[in-house]
Amino acid sequence: MTKRTTNVLKGAAGGAAVGLMMGYLGKNAVGSKKDIKKKAGKAMESLSDVMDTVAYMFK
Repeated sequence: MTKRTTNVLKGAAGGAAVGLMMGYLGKNAVGSKKDIKKKAGKAMESLSDVMDTVAYMFK
């Protein structure tokens, strides 16, 4: 039961992070391609850090 709960929480956290990232990118879509790529790279790095932290918390 605990393993299922952790998987659900990981999925919810991942979904929320992706949703926030997509909302941020959609809101700031106006700009040069270079700026968008830079911001997308930073967002992906942040998402990776968040997922690592969540996975560490449930170990």
